[in-house]
Amino acid sequence: MALASPGARQRPLSPHLLQWRWHVTMAMSIFMRVAGGATYVGLFLVAGWALALVSGREAYDDYMGLLGSIPGKVVLFGFTVAVFLHLAGGVRHLLWDLGKGYSKEAASLSAWASIVFAIVASIGVWVIAGLTGAL
Repeated sequence: MALASPGARQRPLSPHLLQWRWHVTMAMSIFMRVAGGATYVGLFLVAGWALALVSGREAYDDYMGLLGSIPGKVVLFGFTVAVFLHLAGGVRHLLWDLGKGYSKEAASLSAWASIVFAIVASIGVWVIAGLTGAL
């Protein structure tokens, strides 16, 4: 019969972020989670806008003044990027569910495409908003 070794047995360690070389698919996985949380929090901005809208002209003007300030626009731009990034990440996952894009090259390319799409689409939305006077 085998004898148990005295003392606590060393447990295996899970790979830690600092032990891995960063790559775009790893970053996109983290960005996707952050974008999901940011989208969730951003929906409180939308709910606040709806509440201000039904609360009367003064409440609406105050809320729009808050959103129209420089910090408000920065938060709204971040919300826009988060929505587009989460959308692109969702399309990536949909393609994976269909069995497409599992190779390293395809996964890296789709991660970069998602990031670029989110940035370009967000800038495009804000340029259009600026040109139409919505800002």
